[in-house]
Amino acid sequence: MIHWRHRKRMQARPDPGAPEAQDGHPTVVETVNRIRAHVLEENGRRDIIRTGLDSASLGDLYHTLMTMSWFMFFWASIGLYLVINIAFALMYYVIPHSVSGVPNGDFLDDIFFSVQTISTVGYGTMAPVGRLTNTIVSFEVLAGMMLNALATGLVFARFSRPRARVLFSHVAVVSYDDVVPTLTIRIANQRRTLILSANIEMTLTRLMPDEHGRLVRRFDRLTLVQSHMPIFRISLNATHLIDTQSPLYGLIAETLIDQNAEIIITMDGTDEISSQTIFARHAYEIGHVKHGYRFSDMIQNRPDGRVEVDFRRFHTTEPGDLPMAPEQETSHDESRDGGHT
Repeated sequence: MIHWRHRKRMQARPDPGAPEAQDGHPTVVETVNRIRAHVLEENGRRDIIRTGLDSASLGDLYHTLMTMSWFMFFWASIGLYLVINIAFALMYYVIPHSVSGVPNGDFLDDIFFSVQTISTVGYGTMAPVGRLTNTIVSFEVLAGMMLNALATGLVFARFSRPRARVLFSHVAVVSYDDVVPTLTIRIANQRRTLILSANIEMTLTRLMPDEHGRLVRRFDRLTLVQSHMPIFRISLNATHLIDTQSPLYGLIAETLIDQNAEIIITMDGTDEISSQTIFARHAYEIGHVKHGYRFSDMIQNRPDGRVEVDFRRFHTTEPGDLPMAPEQETSHDESRDGGHT
C-alpha cells in the first residue's frame, strides 16, 4: 500500500549544464520551496500576498459585500447604519433648537430623531424646526430610501445566489482492480433535487521550469471515462484511466510532490428548481491520493424495496488490489501456462 501523505521539499540536484545561481537570485528549486499556495484560493485564505495592486474594496464594493461572510456583512451593515445616524445627529446637535420635543444639547435624542427620520417612521413627538433643519431632514430621508433599497437588494442577492451543494470526497483513490489503473474521485449531490446537464472536468496542475529556467504553472487535462451526465441525482464517480495517453502515466509520487502537483476537479450544471447554473470545485494535493484503495459502497437496497444512501460511508475507502511487481507477473504467467514458454 502506498499512501502519499507528507509533502516533501524539493532537493536541489546538480545540473552540469545549468548556470550557477547569482548572489541574491533564487534558483528554481528555492522558488518551488517558497510556493505553498493552492491553485484554488479559497475565500478567507491568506496564502497569497498580492502587492502592487490598489485596494479594490471601495471601487468594487458590491463584490466585496457579496463575498464577505454573513458575520462580517451584518457588522458592516450595523456600522454603516450607526455612522450615518451619528453624522446627521451631529448636524442637528450643532443647530440650536433644531428639533422640537428635544431638549437643547441632548445628543442622544438627536440620534433617536435621526433614526426615526432615516426610517421614515415619524412618531410625532419630535419634528424638525426651521428651513435649515428641514433641508437636512430632506437629504436624510433620501439617503434612507436609497440605503434601504440597496440593503434589501444585497440581502436578496446573497440569499438567491446560486450555490451548488456538491460534496467531494476527502481523498482521491488510485485502484488497480482492472487491467488499467484508474484515478477516481467521488462526488455527491446533497440536495434532493436534480442537477441537469452536469459537466465534470479533471486537471493535473504542476509547477515546472520552462526552457529559460523560469517556473510556470502547467495544466494538463485528465480525460474522464464519462464527463457529461444528463441527470445527476445522488452520487457518481469521476474516473480517469491512467493509460499511456494519460499525463500521469509513468509518474511517481516523489516526482509529483517535487512539482507541487495538484489534481483539480470542477463541475457545473443547471439546478432543476431555480434553472440557474451552479458551479463547484475542489483540489487535491498528492498527499490526499491513496494508492491501492477503492471507495466503499454507500448505496444498498433495503428489504422493503427502497434504496438507502448512507452518506456516512461517502468518504470511506477500503483496500483493493495492488499492482504486481514484474517478477510476480512473470511467475503468474508461467504458472498459468504450466511453466512452458
